[in-house]
Amino acid sequence: MSTQDTLTTSPAAGQLQTQAKGPSRRTGFRYFVKRFARESPLNVVALGILAVFFFICIFGTMIAPYDPLVPSIQDKLVGPSSAHLLGTDELGRDVLSRVMAGARISLGIATLILTIAIPVGTLVGVLAGYFGGLIDELLMRVTDVFLAFPAIILAMAIAAALGPNLRNTVIALTLVYWPWYARLIRGQVLQIKERDYVEAGRAIGVGTPRLIMRHILPNAVAPIIIQATIDVGFAVLATAGLSFIGLGAQPPSPEWGAMISNSRTYFREAWWYFTFPGVALTLTVIGFNLLGDGLRDYFDPRTRGS
Repeated sequence: MSTQDTLTTSPAAGQLQTQAKGPSRRTGFRYFVKRFARESPLNVVALGILAVFFFICIFGTMIAPYDPLVPSIQDKLVGPSSAHLLGTDELGRDVLSRVMAGARISLGIATLILTIAIPVGTLVGVLAGYFGGLIDELLMRVTDVFLAFPAIILAMAIAAALGPNLRNTVIALTLVYWPWYARLIRGQVLQIKERDYVEAGRAIGVGTPRLIMRHILPNAVAPIIIQATIDVGFAVLATAGLSFIGLGAQPPSPEWGAMISNSRTYFREAWWYFTFPGVALTLTVIGFNLLGDGLRDYFDPRTRGS
């Protein structure tokens, strides 16, 4: 077999050839969702939970019964009723409307954090893993500095130094998350760059950028997807945690952590105030964790049950 033949039989090449032919019935998104759902009942649960929350994120402002920011003093701390299905807070604002508005904030912030952290971590990991030597040593020592601190403590320190708001929450959590992706991608690149089809590419003179973009990164993407799916849930939780201690969202934002923090004063008399934002937060984290576990088992059945 020639070096050209070896190169074109790589997993990435095969994937690209399939894409060049256009989407087929058995490789389309709908087929993937159906097959993924059949793998485990928990996958169905995960898809169901997240479908509800993403629907709320997109259409929540249109279907919310009240404005989440407008107070109504005469309705303050009213329990669940036909007028307010999840009750009201200390300013008479509808808890259901605020939980729905909080879904967009929480998921939006988490998505933004990973949208920045993943490319940064991927770039660092690819450079370190592919080139090795001094570049690897330098980049990994910088990464180790961030990984030396407990993640939430580092995020709290950065957020406190920058000031309490959601923009600084994004900065703090992005700085916490990117090193984990750098380590993950570096490990993948170290394995993949030694495979036959990559060596064949080098032998026939394929440039480094082309090798990385077409034959290394496509074969390292599955672990990124799995880790990112789980990390969305943890980013939502971390954002809520920073808001809970006053370092994230500030009043009157309906972010879930801020709502739970505000409800502490009324813990005894208004159980619904902290319960429903807490339930939304818990379900979101569970949904993303289940989805991440399901994707791990789907892409690598050897891990099933581990």
